[in-house]
Order: sequence, then structure tokens, then C-alpha cells
Amino acid sequence: MSTHNHSIAVVLFAHGSAVEEANQGIRDLAGRIRVAGSYPYVQAAFLGPGQPELGAAITQAAKAGYRRVVVLPYFLTLGIHLRRDLPKLVAEERKKHPQVKIHVGQSLEDHPEMASIILGRIQEVIEEAKTEP
Repeated sequence: MSTHNHSIAVVLFAHGSAVEEANQGIRDLAGRIRVAGSYPYVQAAFLGPGQPELGAAITQAAKAGYRRVVVLPYFLTLGIHLRRDLPKLVAEERKKHPQVKIHVGQSLEDHPEMASIILGRIQEVIEEAKTEP
């Protein structure tokens, strides 16, 4: 494991859902990222209504001693939540935690692997359809 990774807390920031299973799916993804990326702190956070909210996740990272937090938006497009809500939330957290450097990553929009992922999903449907009566 890289010591560099040990100094960074990662917060996977998603919209959140009233359907708790959807929120749990994001938490499970955060766990897989923790293992695959060798980051000891990867936490899901939500705009709402899921828990924890972004501020609580950043506060938890700060209390755990992390001084660098990477917020990675788990959104497909750069919509209103990432243009308006996320910058406002991050500005509030920077004021609350001036000792913590908070960095914000890009949404999944325009990721070079996105077309491949979509094509893979299409292929899954085609393969499933072959087994249908």
C-alpha cells in the first residue's frame, strides 16, 4: 500500500435516494473502492435523503485525522447539483474545517471508459435475450 493513499480520505458523493437499497449500493461501491484502491478511508455521502450527508462525512474524516479529502461526484452529468449544490456544500465545509484541504473530482460525464461500459451493458441485454423463450 502506498503511504500517499493513507493520507487521503475519499468521499464518494451521490444524490441519495428514499430507497435505502440504492443508498446501500453506493456504500457497497465505496467499500469496493477502498479495497481496490488501497485507500483506508472511503465513505459514501449523499446530497439527500441518504445518510451520511457530505458535511458529516467530511467532519468524520477530519476527526479521524485526515487533512486531505477527495470528494468524487458519483453523477453521470454536470447538472445543477454539481454546478450549484456541491460548490456551496464544499465552501461551507472548508470554512468549518480550515485545516483540511478538500479537493473535488469530476463527474463521470465524458469519462473515456463510459462508452465501453454502456456497450457492455447492451451486450448483457442481448445475451440475456438469447436465453428467453
